[in-house]
Amino acid sequence: MTDTHPWSAALPHLRRDSRLGPVVRRIGPPTLRRRETTFHALARAILFQQVSGAAGAAIYSRLVAHFPGQRFPRPQQVAELSPEQLRAAGISRQKAGYLIDLASRLSDGSLSPRRLPGLSDDDVVRELTAVRGIGEWTAQIFLMFTLHRPDVLPVGDLGLRRGVQWLYELDEAPTRERMERLAEPWRPYRSAASWYLWRVADGGGI
Repeated sequence: MTDTHPWSAALPHLRRDSRLGPVVRRIGPPTLRRRETTFHALARAILFQQVSGAAGAAIYSRLVAHFPGQRFPRPQQVAELSPEQLRAAGISRQKAGYLIDLASRLSDGSLSPRRLPGLSDDDVVRELTAVRGIGEWTAQIFLMFTLHRPDVLPVGDLGLRRGVQWLYELDEAPTRERMERLAEPWRPYRSAASWYLWRVADGGGI
């Protein structure tokens, strides 16, 4: 993460937190994957829904292999595929429908990637959750890692809840409401705080 990255300003703020600060100092600056196109980010999220990481990676690779020489297909290319062609890549009938709906919306302009960066976080979530197969969590992850919004807290994420449980030494994972209260001191940098808590939940910060 460079000094010009939107999350850079989060570090001094989060280091001052009595509980999260030691984790931030121990782990160091967040690392973020390379920025993806809207279609790539959302399609990948759909492909990985409710499957193991290995299974999702295999399905993803088979879809990309259908388009030789490309890192990832364009929306128009996927919109032109039949559900049967997508199923041949190991994609379920339901997810094939989701991908075609997403690709069609991007192709016909009803979902505009150029418009999304100018919208508020809440409006981006509303736009994205109108697409079949995209829920609140997927929209929030898109906000964090594609649009790099600094103050997103995916309160429904189980890993994040486990991280907060560890950080505050709670007997059980906190409710959504308690998560919101505990995360209040991290505003306006809850995206970076969430990244650190995911690392904690995975054992990377302990």
